[in-house]
Amino acid sequence: MTTTPEDSGAEVCVIIPAAGSGTRLGEPVPKAFVDLDGATIIERCVDNIPESLGASIVVVVPADLVEHARELLPGVAVVPGGAHRSDSVRAGIAAAGDARILLVHDAARPLTPAHVFTRVVDAVAAGHPAVVPGVPVVDTLKQVAPDASGHELVTRTVDREELRAVQTPQGFTREALLRAHADDSGLATDDAGLAERCGIPVHIVPGDPLAMKITTPWDLRIIRDVVRETAADAEARS
Repeated sequence: MTTTPEDSGAEVCVIIPAAGSGTRLGEPVPKAFVDLDGATIIERCVDNIPESLGASIVVVVPADLVEHARELLPGVAVVPGGAHRSDSVRAGIAAAGDARILLVHDAARPLTPAHVFTRVVDAVAAGHPAVVPGVPVVDTLKQVAPDASGHELVTRTVDREELRAVQTPQGFTREALLRAHADDSGLATDDAGLAERCGIPVHIVPGDPLAMKITTPWDLRIIRDVVRETAADAEARS
């Protein structure tokens, strides 16, 4: 796998913003450096990027963990992040070389299947400037507002047929991602939100349940169980 943007000539670059603290996870280290059954989350995330992409990789981490991340990820470009996620993505873009297609991928989705990466890249290559994977919402959703006593009151049931839970990697042409991040005051929970804000059409492709995000201790427990079961299955087949 091509990993370093400099002189790689890669058409695709995967930017992994991993500079957040992940306080909701309740671990003593930043989320990307939490152990996931023998390897850190960021190591598993990078290892899970399919070699078939021929992609370069840029990982963005807290400034005080840059050297540690370089030790964990030899050959991968590692750069310091910023105060906000958008700042870290911009740092990744600056280090991404001349790749034509840029993917922004959450480190906290370390088990995203290869076919999700491929779908996103193929859709961008086909002419869509911004592409995100998404899965149908299965829960009934209620919109709420506070009542006179401050308790939440249901105001309506939302039609879930038109909703998707969005995952990563999110893919963009270089021009689209640069345009989305042109306003350095623009903050959003994902890059597609910035693209929407400036009028860039965002295309949806099918995601996958394995692309779930680690946010809470319960999420971490589930992902650890999946990793162990996958390893056990592989050992049983060998």
